[in-house]
Amino acid sequence: MADYAVTCSSVYDLNNEFSQKNNIKVLPYHYFIDGGEYSDDKGDASMSVHDFYEKMRAGSVATTSMVNTERYTAFFTPLLEEGKDVVHIEFSSGLSGSYQNALLTVEQLRKKYPDRKITIIDSLAASPGYGLLVYYAAQKRDEGASYEDLVSYVENLKLKIMHWFAVDNLEYLRRGGRVSRASAFLGTMLNIKPVLVFNNEGKIIPMEKIRGRKKSLMNMVDKMEQDIDNPDGQMVFIGHADAPEDAKMVEGWIKERFPTLKGTYIDYIGPVIGAHAGPSTIAIFYICKKRPDIKFK
Repeated sequence: MADYAVTCSSVYDLNNEFSQKNNIKVLPYHYFIDGGEYSDDKGDASMSVHDFYEKMRAGSVATTSMVNTERYTAFFTPLLEEGKDVVHIEFSSGLSGSYQNALLTVEQLRKKYPDRKITIIDSLAASPGYGLLVYYAAQKRDEGASYEDLVSYVENLKLKIMHWFAVDNLEYLRRGGRVSRASAFLGTMLNIKPVLVFNNEGKIIPMEKIRGRKKSLMNMVDKMEQDIDNPDGQMVFIGHADAPEDAKMVEGWIKERFPTLKGTYIDYIGPVIGAHAGPSTIAIFYICKKRPDIKFK
C-alpha cells in the first residue's frame, strides 16, 4: 500500500464506484442551474446527471465556479493530519482557475505541515479524459511506484491523453464564445456538428465542421485511427452528455477497429463540462502519439 494519497476533482467524471475501488479521494466542484447550487457528485441524489441535461434541454442555463482556497484547505488537511503525502491531479488550468487556487493553498499548507509532500499536477485534461489519466495513475501507484516516480509518470503521460468531442448543438459553443451568433445560426440550419479537440494548453479547440450527427461521431473514430499510440492493451474511455445509445454505437465502432484494446469504459460527461458542451455531446479519450499543438483563433 502506497504511503501517499492520490486525489483529484470531480471533473474527472468517473463514478463513485471507481473512486472507492481505486482509493481515490475526490473533491466535488459546484455548479448552478435554475437558481440552485449543486455539488458535481454523481452520488448527490438532489440532482442526477440525467436531470441536469433534461433541464438544459428545456432551456435552463447552467454555470460553474472554480474551487476556492478554503475548500482546498478543508480537502487536503485531513490527509496531511493523517501523515499522508498527497499527489493531487487537478482539472485543466486551460479551462478553470482552480489549479492556481490549489497552488496558493499548498503554499500555505507546506508552512503548517513542513514534513509532508504535496504536489499539484495540472492535468491539462477534463471529463473522462482526465479520468483516464487518474485511472493510469492509480494503476501505477498500485504497482508500487514511489511518490516521485508517480509524479513523473503522470507529468509525462498527461499530454498523450487525447480528447475528441462531437457537439450536437452549436448554441452552447456560442454562449462560450467559441462560435459567433451568425455561425451558430447558419451551422444549425445546415446541420453542422463541430468536432473539438484538447490542445497542449488544456483548452478546447474547434477542429472540424461535419455535416450530420453520425458523420461527426465517425470522424472522431477516424481521427483515433490516425493518432492512437499502439492500441494493444489500451483502455479507451467514452463520455456522453445523456446520449447513452450514441455512446454505445461509438463503442461498437471502436471495438471493431481496435480488437486488441484492453477494454472500453462509458460514463457521463458531468455538469461542469456539460454546461459548456451541451446535451448529447459524445467524447472519446485514449493515449495518442502526440496531442495537437494548436491555438484557438
